[in-house]
Amino acid sequence: MAAPAGPRPGWSRRAQYSLFFGFLAAVIGLLVGIFMLVLSLVAPQTYSAVRGAALDVASPITGPLAEVGATAKGLVSGAGNYWDAANQNAKLKKERAELRRTAVRAAGVFQENKQLKAALGLREQSSAAIATGRIVGSSFESPRRFAIISVGRGDGVQVGMPVRTADGLVGRIIDAGHIASRVLLVSDRANTVPARILRTGAPVIATGRGDGTVDIRPLEVGRNPFRRGDIIVTSGTGGLYPPLVPIARVIRLDDDGARGMPLADPTQSSFAIVEKPFEPAALAAATEAEER
Repeated sequence: MAAPAGPRPGWSRRAQYSLFFGFLAAVIGLLVGIFMLVLSLVAPQTYSAVRGAALDVASPITGPLAEVGATAKGLVSGAGNYWDAANQNAKLKKERAELRRTAVRAAGVFQENKQLKAALGLREQSSAAIATGRIVGSSFESPRRFAIISVGRGDGVQVGMPVRTADGLVGRIIDAGHIASRVLLVSDRANTVPARILRTGAPVIATGRGDGTVDIRPLEVGRNPFRRGDIIVTSGTGGLYPPLVPIARVIRLDDDGARGMPLADPTQSSFAIVEKPFEPAALAAATEAEER
């Protein structure tokens, strides 16, 4: 049988030298240990001196090694602290976002309760109130200005009845279903309201412009009686709208009139009340006008 190729491990000089020097180091270490043990028993003071010298010799090595160990430990502990801080920060951000959402919901509920309380208070003060409903939609961005209110014929609502909030006049009913009705806003071009200036009592006419504002014109030709900030209220003329209901605030003066911003914004109001006409005969006239 042929011998295996290459030298056998037992004949490797490097392996022999490694084994020899390892054995030698073990023997020397054993002898040094026995010597130090005997020295500590026979001559304790000499042993202390030898141990101090050994510490002096080893200190240049052990000091940097200890610093390296402390640095490595600090890096590990710092990484752990950073990870914990990142987790706590993410948790705090999540809690803050939830608190913000809760605050927004609470503010919405508070505002809605405030508007409902104002509407109910207005209904208690108004002897002509028919029904209180929620404004469920409005066509604020379209050329025609309408709103939908959640009361209808089943609640006693009829075409032509005025609609208002605690802030002012919204408009009048132009279409009534059994549980919902459509309101023509004061800002619609087809809505004209007899009014007057609250400051002076001068009679004016408020007509919707179709862009969310109203055009206000005086009945007396030749002078402009308006001032910026004037409040325009209903006059009661025509018998449909009760007097002294706020309509708009003057925001700009024209050559022979003014432009006003409605005080009752259906996009900002949640509730409104439907009232009887100021004069009952006006309801029949308003109904005939809507049918035509």
